[in-house]
Amino acid sequence: MQHFSGSYVALVTPWNKDLSNVDYGALKELIDWHVESGTDGILPAGTTGESATLTPQEHKELVAKTVELVAGRAKVLAGAGSNSTNEAIALAKHAKTVGADSILVITPYYNRPTPEGLYQHYGAVAEACDLPVMIYNVPSRTGTNILPDTIIRINKSFPTVIGVKEASGSVDQSAQIINGSTMDVMSGDDSLALPIMSVGGTGVVSVIANIAPAETKKFMDAALAGDYAAAREWHHKLMPIMKACFVETNPAPAKTALEIMGRISGRMRLPMVGLKPESRTVLEAALRKVGLVK
Repeated sequence: MQHFSGSYVALVTPWNKDLSNVDYGALKELIDWHVESGTDGILPAGTTGESATLTPQEHKELVAKTVELVAGRAKVLAGAGSNSTNEAIALAKHAKTVGADSILVITPYYNRPTPEGLYQHYGAVAEACDLPVMIYNVPSRTGTNILPDTIIRINKSFPTVIGVKEASGSVDQSAQIINGSTMDVMSGDDSLALPIMSVGGTGVVSVIANIAPAETKKFMDAALAGDYAAAREWHHKLMPIMKACFVETNPAPAKTALEIMGRISGRMRLPMVGLKPESRTVLEAALRKVGLVK
């Protein structure tokens, strides 16, 4: 039985006016919108949620509040990664305590562990917390690519490690994991969701679902049902915002899009900054082309 499938949103974090805390009123409105739109899973405190600028206490509060606001209406995949194994374990245990359904654990960044170090890192987290674990492989952010053989080895040794958010940019890597294990492989790149699902992937952990949740859900439902004609139509329809959401570093475009749509303020904590005027123009044109704004 698949644990991870469908459309999961890597949720942005709305900030209050002075950036001193999360705007929990705005967060509630976003979560309610996602539930109404059919989003299958909600990921707080991920990369798109500016997790790198959260204090440890803010991180825990954001996860706990998200669980409370979702209230069982969708799955909560809590960000629980760190480049310190001890810190990742602490975040994983907290996610379990507050009622998250599963945890997303990024490959440790900056320190660039060896395959054996990665194996032991994920093993330590899995042994400390019995929630289902999704590995997050995003070498462009972390400097480390966790290879399929290592992922398969982890899965075979630690049965709670059952999913991968694959953002290496390689469909081949996803196919190798799918062929060598029983893991749920979700695309970490919106533009690769369709090819990854065509080789057996189970969905997407999406940036564009922040601004097009109902459309992303329909896209994933079509692919999961094997209706690849419809899935291809959704892929091509949504491609303009898939590209525009990375016109500058994520999550600046997604948050700006939500501001244009009147959903939240686009405020970000430093070192993230707002879009350049020419990038905003590209984003607005993509939103109009997809029909998200007039």
